[in-house]
Amino acid sequence: MAADAYVSPFHFTRQFSRGTGESPVALKRRVLLERAAWELSTGESVTEVAFAAGYDSVEGFSRAFSRAFGHPPSATTRDRRRRWLSAGNGIHFHPPMSLWVENAPKGKTGMDPTTLLVHHDIEDTRELLSAASKLSEEQYRRVRIPDFTVETFRGTEESIATVLEHLIESKEVWLAAIDGEDLPGAQSGAIDDLVRRHDRVTARWLDTIREIDQRGGWDDTLIDALCDPPESFVLGSVIAHVLSYSAHRRHLVRYWLHTEYPGTAIELGAGDPIDWLRKRN
Repeated sequence: MAADAYVSPFHFTRQFSRGTGESPVALKRRVLLERAAWELSTGESVTEVAFAAGYDSVEGFSRAFSRAFGHPPSATTRDRRRRWLSAGNGIHFHPPMSLWVENAPKGKTGMDPTTLLVHHDIEDTRELLSAASKLSEEQYRRVRIPDFTVETFRGTEESIATVLEHLIESKEVWLAAIDGEDLPGAQSGAIDDLVRRHDRVTARWLDTIREIDQRGGWDDTLIDALCDPPESFVLGSVIAHVLSYSAHRRHLVRYWLHTEYPGTAIELGAGDPIDWLRKRN
């Protein structure tokens, strides 16, 4: 491809990455994983799909697939929402052998407020998790405000550990309700586990929001049978609810991190979407 463009591989890669937000290798790897998800959903074997995607072993493919989609290849369903991975350039695999370019790629400048807030929330949470990983266990789990609650039905959120866990758990719980799955069970809340959970839930969260938006389903009503008694929620209000409480939790964690490491104030910033978008662009 570089030769066809009459440039060196180095300059081709640099220009390609600047224009798409992904290196050629990263984009190819992601699109091949999306193709693999479609092939698995049609009933092809994991072994055949792994080698067709360019992996040297089924184990290597399974690890890469699980990291990307949050579940092993064997758990792939026919749900088309689960076959696209997050991509700011909007380029995706489209069966049987094509590419799909979204009309309004997510993550670009000029994004609508909902899209901006969704992506900012995800990336800011990841930055806070990274900063929290540098804390000692005592700092991480220390009670900051006794008996403090953000949402009364979720219990107390007295430490950096519990606030970060509820920040991620909120998306896991609502996705379970939307997809008709069981609620996630109790987990350790260790920082490494939270990072893995955040990475897993991100793709599902973005896929779900994209699917709702593309079919104009913001006014759809979810009847959540997991609630006791069952309750109904408008989907648009669910996303707004998660984003509102997520912003509160992120600012709380950011403040507590600043008290532990005053020097991180500049590095972490204020959590402002304006600053985030400027840096991103």
